[in-house]
Amino acid sequence: MIVGSTRSGIVEAVHPVVAAAVDPSGRVITIMGDDADRPFFYRSAVKPLQAAVCVERGAALEPEQLALAAASHGGQPAHVAIVSRMLLQAGMDTGHLRCPPDWPASHAAEVRLAAAGPSAKSALFHNCSGKHAAMLRACAAQGWSLEYTAADHPLQQEIIEFASEATGTSVAPTGVDGCGVPTLRGDVVGLARAFARIVTDPELRPIAENSARFAALTADGDRAEAILSRWLPAVVKGGAMGCIGAGWLESGVGFAVKCWSGQSAPAIVALIALMDRLGLVPDHPRSQLVEIAAPPVLGGGLPVGALEVLSPK
Repeated sequence: MIVGSTRSGIVEAVHPVVAAAVDPSGRVITIMGDDADRPFFYRSAVKPLQAAVCVERGAALEPEQLALAAASHGGQPAHVAIVSRMLLQAGMDTGHLRCPPDWPASHAAEVRLAAAGPSAKSALFHNCSGKHAAMLRACAAQGWSLEYTAADHPLQQEIIEFASEATGTSVAPTGVDGCGVPTLRGDVVGLARAFARIVTDPELRPIAENSARFAALTADGDRAEAILSRWLPAVVKGGAMGCIGAGWLESGVGFAVKCWSGQSAPAIVALIALMDRLGLVPDHPRSQLVEIAAPPVLGGGLPVGALEVLSPK
């Protein structure tokens, strides 16, 4: 599949994309694009799997906390407050987080922070702080070391084992994600299988439901992932460098997309096109998703083109 930026009928940029859909059993329904077996790092797209292991190991998370455990949040006050509560309930504080200090990922949150007066980077603002807080709670419940980021830590070993099972392929060798924990690898079909598992396994279903229900916590209210969950019965989770996974809550279908140019917007365009190809997007939601299904290309402040699927292969 090729997603391209068109301007006045001229294609000025192309983004090779591969997308896959699987049924609830993990059987491939369709693949769009090339290099479906090419491995890539899943990055934050597999946070629901990481959260699932934390829950299994005693993290004991409330519904909103489940959403934050699987989140790449924007550092909004609500996000920070929930992560802080996750730590406080476990007798911990910001100093226990092993994600690096950062500014809020959301521009609106960063502006709000600046307007409040002098401030500094904080690990709480890091978009992965909810995941890290969940990992800390699991480690505390198991009596494991709170230095939880190494690939040979018991928690990370269990995540690697579970993710390999859920994707149907080994997720090793791992890399190091931007937040410091191991990042898992695999192909687009494996990621789609993981999301089918998330929405069909009764033990994992609460993570899917709460991530979709509190999409503005899992992402940020104006991000494409949250918009999709607002209009469609789906849990949607993106990762850095143009990968995204989704699970359809009603049918159990799993989806995954990887944009090989590393851009997130073409991945979203391809995901919606794949869902539409399977006849899952009703007319009214489709009309509300135009801004992310075919993002406008601007010239002089006005739309002069769009980001669109050029080849549905």
